[in-house]
Amino acid sequence: MGPDPKVRAKAKNHAAMDWRSLPAFYDSLRQRDATAAYALRFTILTGARTGETLGMVWEEMDFEARLWTVPAMRMKAENEHRVPLCDEAVEILSRMRDLQSRYVFEGQKRHKPLSNMSMSMLLRRMDIQDATVHGFRSTFRDWTSEVAKAPREVAELCLSHRIGNQVEQAYARSDLLEDRRRLMTRWGAFVAGETGKVVRLG
Repeated sequence: MGPDPKVRAKAKNHAAMDWRSLPAFYDSLRQRDATAAYALRFTILTGARTGETLGMVWEEMDFEARLWTVPAMRMKAENEHRVPLCDEAVEILSRMRDLQSRYVFEGQKRHKPLSNMSMSMLLRRMDIQDATVHGFRSTFRDWTSEVAKAPREVAELCLSHRIGNQVEQAYARSDLLEDRRRLMTRWGAFVAGETGKVVRLG
């Protein structure tokens, strides 16, 4: 008898906060000193998935280049992903660095990461019922379309999504890092309440 056929999981919609509500919510997160709050802030700023944030170790960080490189083995698509860091994200990392843990966001046990439910539990404690941690990726995507007017390929690459068919992917040699850096810098400024302007990307 052969191996069981692979079953594709159906796409699941995650509740997502409206981008207009995000700066106020983010400001309330800033009032909390818990590691889970720092992790959630960083996740929102970078558009990362929960596991990517919680599994992050210091070796993945390049402070001089302001770059977080997630190795392929930790990515859903199994491709290395470079994440440009805005000022707010770097500030959070600097705060976490003082803990001198192997993991950037340490949990209850020394040199162990936060629980994968920690950020979801934080949302529950804050009585946030219309959003999930994963849903903030959708919030970012909506903002890129409705506010920043960012090119689709730049926005999708920020979320480490594959673009186009296999042939197009084979020819897409660049990860558009500098374009993504500009977009993520503007996203960080918006989230942190530093700008209310409509930003357009050429």
